[in-house]
Amino acid sequence: MKLHVFKIIAVLVFAAFLCLGYAYFIEPHRLVVNQKQIQIKGWNSAFDGLRIAAISDIHAGSNGVDEAKLRQIVQTTNELNPDLIVLLGDFVSQEQSDAPIRQRSLKMEPAAIAENLQGFRAKYGVFVVLGNHDEWYGANAVASSFTGIGYKVLNGELATIEKDGQKLRILGLKDHQQIESWTAYSYDARNILTSTEGTGDVLVLQHSPDVLETITGDLAISKDLKLMLAGHTHGGQIWLPVFGSPVVPSSYGQKYAFGHVKDRGLDMFVTTGIGTSILPFRFLVPPEIAVVTIRSEF
Repeated sequence: MKLHVFKIIAVLVFAAFLCLGYAYFIEPHRLVVNQKQIQIKGWNSAFDGLRIAAISDIHAGSNGVDEAKLRQIVQTTNELNPDLIVLLGDFVSQEQSDAPIRQRSLKMEPAAIAENLQGFRAKYGVFVVLGNHDEWYGANAVASSFTGIGYKVLNGELATIEKDGQKLRILGLKDHQQIESWTAYSYDARNILTSTEGTGDVLVLQHSPDVLETITGDLAISKDLKLMLAGHTHGGQIWLPVFGSPVVPSSYGQKYAFGHVKDRGLDMFVTTGIGTSILPFRFLVPPEIAVVTIRSEF
């Protein structure tokens, strides 16, 4: 009986080491394409079928994310022929140390990141928002690296694309961890949109899904708000059968962990991202390029 128990324990320990090895040496080095179609009630039919490539949490220099991986992301995305490409923040990755995170050195500098991410092609362009790691390092340095290669950084700014005389407004919101007052944050977003209100649907880009409840409901930033795209959670980085993700960096736990969520009348898609943070592991949450196709529902 004791020998039988010992064998079971040995098998479990061996399986655990195999999973750990896979989570470090294999999965972070993968790159998958996650295709998702979302039907949105009242979505402007002029943009029916709009294909958006959403890429987030690159964390350049983290496990599995070297310069070659960045170039692979560009090549794979272009092969998908999206109409619009959005980069949703956390491009940099800080070294682990005892120093405050704002004083830590980077695993890859913003200039090198941008250099290897240049060349994205999409009909309506490439739009960028910043994440908490970018803000901790220095928003201006990260933003200028991307504007230098021709990408539009929307750090609290609005852009518009047009098709057949119809407009789609794209609002890039500042990172959620820079917020001192949620009410002021919502009002600021509303003020950015005020002069264009009623001129087209609103697509919000934000690094974190946690702002959803702030920009909807009583503090809704626009009656034309239709869709939000976010990242930040990494899908928990580790997903366990039955239990799900043990840790999700969101105030709402697994509710906004990944994928299509409809909450408080707003459709949101959360991509699981590319790189790793804190722990250099991914398990059953492979690095992804998400391609979201928007369909009109009436």
